[in-house]
Amino acid sequence: MAKAAGCDALHPGYGFLSENTQLARRCAEEKIVFVGPSPEALDLFGDKAKAKALAKKCGVPIIAGTSGATSLEETKAFFASLGANAAVMIKAIAGGGGRGMRVVEDAAKLDEAYARCQSEAKAAFGNDAVYVERLIRKARHIEVQIIGDRHGAISHLWERECTIQRRNQKLIEVAPSPSLSEALRARIIEAAKQLATAARYDNLGTFEFLVDDEAGEGEGAFAFIEANPRLQVEHTVTEAVLGIDLVRSQLAVAAGATLASLGLAQAPCRCRAVMRCSCASTWR
Repeated sequence: MAKAAGCDALHPGYGFLSENTQLARRCAEEKIVFVGPSPEALDLFGDKAKAKALAKKCGVPIIAGTSGATSLEETKAFFASLGANAAVMIKAIAGGGGRGMRVVEDAAKLDEAYARCQSEAKAAFGNDAVYVERLIRKARHIEVQIIGDRHGAISHLWERECTIQRRNQKLIEVAPSPSLSEALRARIIEAAKQLATAARYDNLGTFEFLVDDEAGEGEGAFAFIEANPRLQVEHTVTEAVLGIDLVRSQLAVAAGATLASLGLAQAPCRCRAVMRCSCASTWR
């Protein structure tokens, strides 16, 4: 359709085909600009196990869990390894939106929860692979809005808090987060920027973290969980707070504009210490 209409760019929206690596690659083959991140970034963040492996390599905190597609037997072994008061979250490796996820706090319920997650994941994403993480019982959900250009620059557009959810679906987004200290906010933002830089991220994306309310402000205070390599419906909250048209910015960087030319360039973190960062990045 894009070829028939003579388009030189294709915007996939905020769902549906926006994370479809095959579409992004076909656009490149046909010399049509895909308004989104590179196929490599889509591949990387479309697999949560790969994304967690990148975080671990970068020194960004992650939640204890299994690596890659996990069998039922491996799920049971991980649950048992947590000892008394164990609790886990079974998650689909592909996709998002809260589908293919189940909390399990009783070993006797693992079989049913595992089967349900696999079934939901297969129906929603065409991939029934799942993995498992230790459940953070008292968690806050923080997401950092990232934008990168096609010249290697990365900036953040601050964070949104989306802790209030129903069935793992976000109901209320607040920006800025009312629950973060300035030091913890800076550390989370710097972690998101470090991941985006390592992935050579080149468009809009959301990097998501859980904050453990029971861990205080120490090294276990937050952990990376996943990244959504696309425009999200929640972007309008950031737009309302910052007065920046993110879709316009997204189109501009896809067309080759630099963040500097859009007034979105930022100075790097002064300390470059993800675990101890206390200096929030600022606009130049």
